[in-house]
Amino acid sequence: MAISAADLRGVFTPIATPFNGDESLALCELRRNLARWNETPLAGYVILGSNGESCMLDEDEKLRVLRAARKEIPGNKLMIAGIGEESTRHTITRTKQAAEIGADAALIVNPSYYKGMMSSLILTNYYFAIADASPIPITLYNMPLATGIDMSREVVLECSRHPNIIGMKDTSGNMPKMGEIISDVGENFAVLAGSMSFLLPALAIGAVGGILALGNIAPAECVELYELAMAGRLDQARALHRRLLPVNQAITARWGIGGLKAALEMRGWYGGPPRSPLTPLGDAQRAELATIIRDAGL
Repeated sequence: MAISAADLRGVFTPIATPFNGDESLALCELRRNLARWNETPLAGYVILGSNGESCMLDEDEKLRVLRAARKEIPGNKLMIAGIGEESTRHTITRTKQAAEIGADAALIVNPSYYKGMMSSLILTNYYFAIADASPIPITLYNMPLATGIDMSREVVLECSRHPNIIGMKDTSGNMPKMGEIISDVGENFAVLAGSMSFLLPALAIGAVGGILALGNIAPAECVELYELAMAGRLDQARALHRRLLPVNQAITARWGIGGLKAALEMRGWYGGPPRSPLTPLGDAQRAELATIIRDAGL
């Protein structure tokens, strides 16, 4: 049964892809991690997102990760497949493969190699062609830090009119633009915050949830923050937001994937190494990260 924008409410996490010491896939550890995440109140997962090091995996590895994840994710949690190919043709192929494996939706980042040519018309045509061909709903992924392109309000609004495009993950943190988009799109298009760092203000202006890296290591706390905000308990939400911010900063902007995987280990999940050329944290960094996590009460 196809999902809709209403199903995107809540907190999702873009899960880390675990590797062995030789950088091969550690699918047994992926299954163990998911079994533990399944016990949390997360609404679902993004598989092969930015935090899943999707750009580091070959085609066969991506399919193996999707298949392994699908077997472990229960029906009450959504499985969203991260798709990030440059050509329309390749993206459609990948989206159909994800659908065949059983993904509930696809999260599709815009092409960016020829960023100077990515006009509003080209981007809109790209997403419309994929949505027309996709057996599963599509969500936009606006990630200007990685792509160098901040999708315009006009592109998002035009895409929101397609019946098979049901939402967007926005990592830009541009609250005025996000507020304008939320005001203009209908109920059939969901806007999700792309970082815990601005989840609270995003919810305040009408976002319906978030896709949060921090959910990997603090799923219950991220969901608590969401629920406090939605219940209007803003004093408690602000206090929790301030407490979690240093951890979020550490595993995203400061130390990235290496920090996230070290934090997973400290919190009882499997972390393992990132794939080269990314590097694991050194001893001093790990000690500092452990202090940040402890100070946050995690």
